[in-house]
Amino acid sequence: MATPDFSIEFYPPKTPDGADKLRVARAKLALLQPKYFSVTFGAGGSTQQGTLDTVVEILGEGHEAAPHLSCVGASRESIRTILKQFQSHGIRRLVALRGDLPSGYGGAGELRYASELIEFIRAETGDWFHIEVAAYPEVHPQARSPQDDLQNFARKVQAGANSAITQYFYNADAYFAFMDQTRKLGIDIPVVAGIMPITNYTQLMRFSDMCGAEIPRWVRLKLASFGDDSASIKAFGLDVVSQLCERLLAGGAPGLHFYSMNQAVATTALWERLTAGK
Repeated sequence: MATPDFSIEFYPPKTPDGADKLRVARAKLALLQPKYFSVTFGAGGSTQQGTLDTVVEILGEGHEAAPHLSCVGASRESIRTILKQFQSHGIRRLVALRGDLPSGYGGAGELRYASELIEFIRAETGDWFHIEVAAYPEVHPQARSPQDDLQNFARKVQAGANSAITQYFYNADAYFAFMDQTRKLGIDIPVVAGIMPITNYTQLMRFSDMCGAEIPRWVRLKLASFGDDSASIKAFGLDVVSQLCERLLAGGAPGLHFYSMNQAVATTALWERLTAGK
């Protein structure tokens, strides 16, 4: 079995202080030697420059970096301009997403779906980019049905996706069932499991409600029972998520993509747990 790939995600900082804190966290996480860092993209392109600036800074530090690119609210010409910027900076990997509309925003843009964005990227740039796409083992919250969601994923692969990163989840069976379904459709691209460390119960519940990630009842009740005991929440979270990662890797997941929330401690602790004795 191939050695699993590990990657780490950041969001673009909004303030100079946030940028400084991210540099400190990134320096610590770089010691783990991830395959690449990815940088998210705000709704409707609201952090476009911040995403690019952060990616260019990471590249300057000698690490591979992948910007997220959203097509919602964007024209073909604006995407073409962004792709040329990426190429001019030597960026060879990106994460192509439909993206979310900012609140109060009307238009969806010229490209409605991630599959259309991928087709456009391939038409404009050929094989220049390694294109990552999103996958949803627990079904995209806006999908009409699980079958429809699976077909959407298949269309992204057919359009030219090289690999995929999942939304985070805490039920390994959901990932394995999704992989079985994709294989039946003849899809064989690597699907890396997205991993969200558990460090804050309230924050986790808010994020999960927004993105449709299920928190198993036993995990939710245990976290709630700790109240404001942050140390117990983090210790329990580390146990739960490291066991999830171990099961995923043992079951054949090609890698793990850590949603770091611009923090180093939780991802580093998970990494050390997973690599202990290896």
